[in-house]
Amino acid sequence: MTLRKLPEAKTFQRPQNFQWDAPSDVLAKWAETPAMAASSDDATITMFDVIGEDFWTGGGVTAKRIGAALRAIGDRDVTVMINSPGGDMFEGIAIYNLLRKHPAKVRVEVMGWAASAASIIAMAGDEIVMGLGTFMMVHNAWGMVIGNRHDMREAADMFDGFDAAIADIYEARTGLARDDIVKLMDIETFMGPKDAVEKGFADEVDDGLSMPEGGAQNMDRGLMARRQTEAALAKAGHSRSARAEMLLEMGITSAAPRDASRNATRDAGDLSASVKQLLETLRS
Repeated sequence: MTLRKLPEAKTFQRPQNFQWDAPSDVLAKWAETPAMAASSDDATITMFDVIGEDFWTGGGVTAKRIGAALRAIGDRDVTVMINSPGGDMFEGIAIYNLLRKHPAKVRVEVMGWAASAASIIAMAGDEIVMGLGTFMMVHNAWGMVIGNRHDMREAADMFDGFDAAIADIYEARTGLARDDIVKLMDIETFMGPKDAVEKGFADEVDDGLSMPEGGAQNMDRGLMARRQTEAALAKAGHSRSARAEMLLEMGITSAAPRDASRNATRDAGDLSASVKQLLETLRS
């Protein structure tokens, strides 16, 4: 067996005033799908959540969790099953680096979405397989930085560095020309299985690849509804911290603590206006 020699991705210090988010359009589509059942295979890692800490469950796909899973697997081959809207780029790069260092074969199976930060993680696979009806999405780094005009100018330079690091990963794994990768990221590109294989973002389409059985039967409908509500708020333009604050104000208190609090900077405006906008978004 020959493992791919993938380069280590450049890492960055997380800015103190940086807030990550998953793309709102993908988050909305992902939130409509039933939660998948985790695999019982002890050499399989499931990534069926946002990348980074998940607001609703307190879980999420983090480098700490993946590192622990890889230590438990040891030197055996590992399968990574992905259905994620993306999220925290810093966690995504860290997880990519963990997987690329794994001493045995890494097989990535895209079960639904491998978007944004999740697509970065997928690039660590020695073999990337996509099922029918699945999607991979690549784009420039997303996030929000709070501050004055000097902070904004500094943030633009910082995001240039983020985008270059992400393009490095895609270029090394796909073999595409750098200019072509930059164009794909600039326009936010969605790729089905066939397109992803043609561009080098995947190696194979497997029409037998399907969601683990039990996902639809065992799904938490309350969790699904809460995620759909948050996705609607994201689509309406509200930041991750603002969404958390608004949902708590509306009495949705079953969420796990995360980086938002009542003292966080708010861009939601008046609550009643926000609720009205949410209802209009849900109806559209």
